[in-house]
Amino acid sequence: MQQLEPIHTPLISGLPDDIALFCLARVPRRYHTLLKCVSRRWKELVCSEEWYSYRRKHNLEETWIYALCRDRINQICCYVLDPNSSKRCWRRIRDIPSQCTKRKGMSFEALGNKIYLLGGCGWFQDATDEVYCYDTSKNSWDKVAAMSTASFDSYSVVDLVVSKRVCELFALVLLFGVSTWCYFACEALNEKIYAIGGVGSNSSDPLSWDTYDPRTNSWTSYSDLNVVPDIEESVVMDGKIYIRCGASSTIPPHVYSVVYEPSNGTWQHADNDMVSGWRGPSIVVNDVLYVLDETSGTRLMMWQKESKDWVALGRLSPLLTRPPCRLAVVGNCIIVIGKGLSTVVIDVGEARNMGGVVVSSSIPKLASDDDVISCKTMSL
Repeated sequence: MQQLEPIHTPLISGLPDDIALFCLARVPRRYHTLLKCVSRRWKELVCSEEWYSYRRKHNLEETWIYALCRDRINQICCYVLDPNSSKRCWRRIRDIPSQCTKRKGMSFEALGNKIYLLGGCGWFQDATDEVYCYDTSKNSWDKVAAMSTASFDSYSVVDLVVSKRVCELFALVLLFGVSTWCYFACEALNEKIYAIGGVGSNSSDPLSWDTYDPRTNSWTSYSDLNVVPDIEESVVMDGKIYIRCGASSTIPPHVYSVVYEPSNGTWQHADNDMVSGWRGPSIVVNDVLYVLDETSGTRLMMWQKESKDWVALGRLSPLLTRPPCRLAVVGNCIIVIGKGLSTVVIDVGEARNMGGVVVSSSIPKLASDDDVISCKTMSL
């Protein structure tokens, strides 16, 4: 019997597929969910690597903001914001893996067209090495390769202290032991995820970092004497990873920074002048470091590399911001996201202030007072 060849169904009747792709790829990202409802072929296309690569190659990507939060019943939740929409509002992402919703100290990172939830712990379970991946094209969660060591995120400790839930921190230390609660930074660089400085078990190395390669779905471990557990903040600048460290055992606490040089795979101490003003959430816009100083009010600071000096751009209006805040960047704009997802947008290319207050626009907060743990951006 002669075998029939599969019939090719064009994306758009009467058009070659390359022309159809040229047209469909220019549909705004907020309508991609509707495109997937048209036909099986359209759904396969929108969920494919070809679609992601085509939009990236032709500069059609649109950047959305993802926020990892903890709600009023102390459960993890995730929200997404399209900053380009005329109706800018935060939308909750459903179906977060049930294993993650009650964990403490989870790390949050974006790489490619995926969002990752890494590690964490629970009241009655040790630190976990599990990693879950959210495919933004398919709107689905999957489990990927586990980390090399079970680790905790530094920001969870900071969140507990900032929110005055100190008793909760001590309770977790008593339950899991000092060796399972530690500082852990997470950054994306050169198409890999770096998990830095975590200690999740008695046998793991606090002077280590792990890298995740999504192409092979595998982790690799390294160690360096300059990597320490007490990491307070991290950022990628000039193709390098900077982490701000704090030695809480000294009085006053000794704060310093180390930088990772990918060309030789080593960590070195960074400029002390830069560390002196690095006192809060940070973000890099066009290779310039900005810090939100929340020690006295809320001030946006800029690091000038040439003069090695910190410059204050101005205060943020207390009517719009609700500290503690996290930062994200879209184009030339810094997005300041505070409690309840109160959101302020500052265009640093046209940064100016009136009466010392930075001119900005705002996005209404949620009805709830969710605490923001981390914010990332992802372009598709």
